[in-house]
Amino acid sequence: MGEALLTISQLNKQFETAAGPVQALEDVNLQVQEGEFITVIGPSGCGKSTLLRIVAGLDTLYSGSVSLEGEQIAGPGIDKGFIFQEHRLFPWLTVEKNIASDLRLSKQEVREKVDKLIGLVKLQGFEKAYPKELSGGMAQRVSIARALLRNPKILLLDEPFGALDAFTRAHMQQVLLEIWKTNQTTMILVTHDIDEAVFLGNRVVILEPRPGKIRKIVPVDLPYPRKKTTVSFQELRLKVLNYFENVDELELVDGAGI
Repeated sequence: MGEALLTISQLNKQFETAAGPVQALEDVNLQVQEGEFITVIGPSGCGKSTLLRIVAGLDTLYSGSVSLEGEQIAGPGIDKGFIFQEHRLFPWLTVEKNIASDLRLSKQEVREKVDKLIGLVKLQGFEKAYPKELSGGMAQRVSIARALLRNPKILLLDEPFGALDAFTRAHMQQVLLEIWKTNQTTMILVTHDIDEAVFLGNRVVILEPRPGKIRKIVPVDLPYPRKKTTVSFQELRLKVLNYFENVDELELVDGAGI
């Protein structure tokens, strides 16, 4: 492997509360190679979303080092795309204008790129639709397209499918994999669902309860496309689950994940 795209070294994050300081992350070390798909799981409150916000440059009050292509991350920028659990679309803008955001669709290069992204997320025919006319899964596809507009070096996804029903969630997992394969964009996805983490990721990063620290990084040596019903998938899922000592404390998703 060459030099990592993202390097996290000795990352510590503390929050000040009325009851005193709370250690959210402790001595987190992680390297992410260009083109990797990393999934991060752990119990609620272990610092998964905090870690993602730090990588995005949305939180800069921490100790340690977080760098992208060797440059310390000092704040948000177009080189980092971020997808929240809620789609956060502008309700007064159409699908195509939400994707274009502050760029003018009248510009030929913007028009061509928006059209390409609409095709990538399979929303042809909905260019003029407003967010209220879209399903939850469709709205999240618009969010992903918007985040990809400026060709970010890394795409960060904070439980993007957590509010979706099981069928739509499974469909969106497939859509995201297709986007990753097509664009080869480096991705880090935070989730509570073990099945989702194993289904999507090249590596699964397991965080301990607060203070959040990496308990184990599990490589997923399963070829794509993956089937959750296969013996090899279930064996790897059980391996990931076994790294948690207090399974009863974990937040289960559909009886299968955390």
